[in-house]
Amino acid sequence: MSLESDLRAKSSFTTDEAKKHGLSPRMLSYYVSKGQIERLSRGVYRFSDYMIKDANLQWEELSVAAQRIPGAVICLISALNYYGLTVERMKEHWIAVPHSHPHVHFPMTRIIRMRNMSLGVQTKRIAEIEVRIFDPERTIVDSFRLLDFETAMKALKLYLQGKCGRPNIKKLNLYSKELRAGVSKYLAPLLV
Repeated sequence: MSLESDLRAKSSFTTDEAKKHGLSPRMLSYYVSKGQIERLSRGVYRFSDYMIKDANLQWEELSVAAQRIPGAVICLISALNYYGLTVERMKEHWIAVPHSHPHVHFPMTRIIRMRNMSLGVQTKRIAEIEVRIFDPERTIVDSFRLLDFETAMKALKLYLQGKCGRPNIKKLNLYSKELRAGVSKYLAPLLV
């Protein structure tokens, strides 16, 4: 099989996609052993000579994790990092899944089970991979609900400074009310 295909142009592809293009698992292993294909994670690969066109290379592992886990949404510390709303280093990928989602394990990934998975979800292309991520407002509200107070307050302050665009106070209050987080009591003194 010729390695020239539309798989070469992709930042990553799965074992199933490789099969559809005539690349058997055995051949895939052969090309990995020869260094022509890289194994990014279990079942996710990329051609070794792939040239990254996206400046967000640092987010590739996070994007791969979000792509591989069905129903995944990038959340909390990972989303705060992506939006520039924290100084905390991302030691693992934070991925939200529906509360009823079956148990899943992915290397260096923290799975957070959530009931409301549709509020504030947006689709973004990160490291040339289309993923779902909570918007900044939902991320801040979830920070108050699920992270420590110091991290949540720092994120709120950076958000209000416009670190990820113009603040949308109305949306922030709406999400806070919907998720019963009580962010508005911390928001009011910062807006004075």
